[in-house]
Parts: sequence; structure tokens; C-alpha cells
Amino acid sequence: METVPKAPVVIAEKALHTLVCELQSAGYRVIGPTLRDQAIIYDEIDSVADLPQGWTDEQQPGSYRVAKRPDMALFGYTVGPHSWKKFLHPPRLRLWQASRTGNEVSFSHDETPSQKYAFLGVRSCELHAIAIQDQVFLQAGHEDVGYRQRRDDSFIIALNCSEAGGTCFCASMKTGPQATNSFDLALTELLSEDRHEFLVEIGSQAGADLMHGIASREASAGDLETAEKLLAQTAANMGRHLDTQGLKERLQENPEHRRWDEVAARCLSCSNCTLVCPTCFCTSVEDTADLAGDTAERWRRWDSCFNGEFSYIHGGSVRSSTKSRYRQWLTHKLAHWVDQFGSSGCVGCGRCISWCPTGIDITEEAAAIGSAASPPEDAS
Repeated sequence: METVPKAPVVIAEKALHTLVCELQSAGYRVIGPTLRDQAIIYDEIDSVADLPQGWTDEQQPGSYRVAKRPDMALFGYTVGPHSWKKFLHPPRLRLWQASRTGNEVSFSHDETPSQKYAFLGVRSCELHAIAIQDQVFLQAGHEDVGYRQRRDDSFIIALNCSEAGGTCFCASMKTGPQATNSFDLALTELLSEDRHEFLVEIGSQAGADLMHGIASREASAGDLETAEKLLAQTAANMGRHLDTQGLKERLQENPEHRRWDEVAARCLSCSNCTLVCPTCFCTSVEDTADLAGDTAERWRRWDSCFNGEFSYIHGGSVRSSTKSRYRQWLTHKLAHWVDQFGSSGCVGCGRCISWCPTGIDITEEAAAIGSAASPPEDAS
């Protein structure tokens, strides 16, 4: 994405509504945070009134709940159960359909929808997650055409985090809390008793073009200092920490550590962690047909390495135990991913910790298994 060297500006709260309207006029379907079913999720919004103003989330291992804030912040939460993966890499996608008329059989491939998305409120950790998925789906020679079109047609409004959540550890992964690139616009919410404004950084020509129609003023030194203090405070107040120095090697050297058995005794193999994870990309393919045999379809759907059937080959599953499946997930995410893609597969968003029914904490497990002070289980 082209970077445009423009000075940051400040817009009023009401100007954010104008920005949403401008995107809608340009043909974008605006997706943003909204409060629904006692959670802050990502869905289509019609106006700023749909944002979770005055709401926050409280997250700990195995616990997520929304609560009222003492102020009227529009983005005073961290992350919910949804990620932007839901829109760029849909949970279910029909690949083709076959129809039979008499002795004639015809095939049709579903065309990629031309709908353009504008994502409002993309955290820095989520920008890094999208970049990781780009490596998977946009590999030269193996490009997912539908993913490419959805990415090319997306407009990204990033959001710098003004507070850390109880399960966040993006600072450890060097993926936040500040968005530094890969966005069209980046917002920092500046809120106090006598002001409610947004510092706006412009990251692309498309972002600069959109801001032409938005009332703004040049950011002052005080505005920039306030934003810097917010980000520094957020980085210092992470709810979790993960020491990544040498972690890859230590995890790969401990496939029989006793901690794998201990965590397996708690793990339900429910796949919640992989479904809420913004970087997991595993899928399976299923074929369906009607009873008359006149139509057949092939669908791609999200899958998980925690499902026993996922590693099934002729003769049985390669990873038949919960221990082996949890080990596969954690070591792939934090170790083998580096060998494959040159970066960790974790961005420190903390979703897997909050949405695990038994409160398993990836930072605790990685530290226990990857600690030099934790001896491996005696092979005898």
C-alpha cells in the first residue's frame, strides 16, 4: 500500500460520521465494531450511532464480558470474538456447482463478489494478522483469487489502542499497540472532559483523497504528545507478557515435555482458539448433492487442527490425542510458523485466552514448555 507523506490532522467526533457516509457513497460496505448479544463484534454499520459508544470489554482467561464505561468513548474496548478474517477469508465458500439436465452435466464456478469493504477500527495486531494471511493466500503460484480481490477492494481505517486488555500481549510480539503501516487511515481517539476528537494519520493516496471531503485541522504538538502518551501507557499496561527470545528453539526441542500432558487434561479440543484466531487459516472441503442426483456442490469451510478428523489419512488420524493436537497448534503458531513464513503466527491479540472455555493461557503454556528451567519428561 502506497505511503503518502502527509502531516496528521485532527477531526471532531461528528466528522467521523461524515467519513462513514463518504465511504458508503463510494460504494463501500462499512464494517465496524457494534454491540450485539453481549459482545462487541464486527458487522456492517450504517452510521457512527452503531458503534459501541460508552462500552468496554473485560477479559481474562476463559472470561469475556462487556461493561459500561465512565466516559463516551467510541472505541473504548480491545478485541471481541470476531476478526477481519471473517470477511477476507469467509467461513464458508462455495467453490463450484454442477447441474445435470438429462445426460448433460454443466459446471459453474462462483464468481468472487464485487462488494467492496471498508474496515473501521482495525487494531495494529489485526493489521499484522492480515499481513500474515496475505503470506498464506497471496503466495506466488498459489494465489487465492477471491482473497486477492477482497484485499484489493478493501479500505482500512486502523485504530491505535488507548488501553490494553486483560489478555493482550501485542507489545511482546512487536505487533502493537500502534499501527505503523498497511492502512489507508489511522485513528487515535483523544477523549477528555472537554474534548472528543480523533488524530488522523494518512497512509495511502486513497486515504488522502477521502480526507479531502472531511473537515479537519492540522494536528498540534500537544495533540501528538497526547497520542504518544496514550500509546506508551497502553504498551506498559499489557495484561499478558510472552518472552519470545529463543522460544522457537525451546519449543521445538521439547516435544515430550510433561506440560503437554498437563494442558491436554484441561483442553476440550473444542477449536474455539483456532476459530477466534485472526491468523489460523486451516480449511476442509466438503461435497454435497441433492437426493435426486441432479445437483452437486463443493464448499470450502473453516476447519481446525483440534478436530480429530483434520489429520485423518487412510488408516486413521495422524494426531489422535488431545496432547498431540494441542502440541501441533502451539508449536506451529509460535515456532514452525517462523520456519514457514519468517514470522510468528501469533500477534498477541489474546482472543484464544479469553475464549477458551477452560481458560488455557497460551503465554503460560509457552513459558512453561519453553523455559530452560523446565526439564523434559523422562523418556523412561
